[in-house]
Amino acid sequence: MSRIPEPESTPDGPAYEGRLLDRVDEEVVDQGVAFDIRTLVSRRAMLSVVGIGLGAVALAACTTGGGSGSSAAGSTGTSGTATGTATPTATSSAGGSGTALPAGEIPDETAGPYPGDGSNGADALEESGVVRSDIRTSIGGGATAAGVPIALTLTILDMANGDAPFTGVAVYVWHCDAAGNYSMYSEGVENETYLRGVQVADGNGAVSFTSIFPACYSGRWPHIHFEVYPGVDDITDSANAIATSQVAMPQDACDTVYAGSGYDGSSANLAKVSLDSDNVFGDDGGALQLATVTGDATSGYRVALTVRVDTSTTPTAGAAPAGGGGGNAPSGGAPAR
Repeated sequence: MSRIPEPESTPDGPAYEGRLLDRVDEEVVDQGVAFDIRTLVSRRAMLSVVGIGLGAVALAACTTGGGSGSSAAGSTGTSGTATGTATPTATSSAGGSGTALPAGEIPDETAGPYPGDGSNGADALEESGVVRSDIRTSIGGGATAAGVPIALTLTILDMANGDAPFTGVAVYVWHCDAAGNYSMYSEGVENETYLRGVQVADGNGAVSFTSIFPACYSGRWPHIHFEVYPGVDDITDSANAIATSQVAMPQDACDTVYAGSGYDGSSANLAKVSLDSDNVFGDDGGALQLATVTGDATSGYRVALTVRVDTSTTPTAGAAPAGGGGGNAPSGGAPAR
């Protein structure tokens, strides 16, 4: 569990990094989203002053697992242990830097039954600390999701402005753990918030997250959910999302990861589905959503996808379908989307 930061004593009251606490009787991590946003903006401004720039902010490499809650097993105890010992570092890449653009706008997809954005009960986006890059541990401390580490980078481009980097948009990412469970919803992990987090796009339009490779649960191709918001101030209302979609994981990486330990049942589930038969990616076989993945199951994978967002079109996704369940999902029945 990360060390809880201590406030500073000033003549005007308790403060953190020069900013007076909004809630003087609460810890720094419980100051709320507005305080988190001011902290994030201040840190980025300081980096810019010393010449580092927003585009050079990278994830710190760290080991997987560990902490007092090293396994997010839920009630069945099926969550896996980490296969790798090092986490790759995600790096930003500018749109249009010699790489061919995707053929069109990122498809609108359902947010599924377990978005955690307030549209279906639980709301991680109101949690203090949700703006973070390492999403493996529950916000503010708690269980840590174990599994093969990944460094996820999404590069968001603004189609309405000539595919310029969509600087400043806020991207919310969430996905299941190695057992197919979704924090905040699945049995045994209802009180956890791991594998959920928000980042603000840098000057290249890129956001980066440290996470784990998601499981393959029954009926769905392995995937990562995300929503794009105009800015970080907009994340408290899911209706503000300008794009909702999913990242598809390549089969070769899935085969390798699921052949190792910690992903019980994923290989068998993967054998029963394909990108063409999947109820989300099946329209085009995931042509615009299939990630580029490099690395290995020992040191971890780098997962990247370029996402073109067209603000001149009306978003159509975000509704949570009835039923569905990944792993120990409470409602059972049909697979989660």
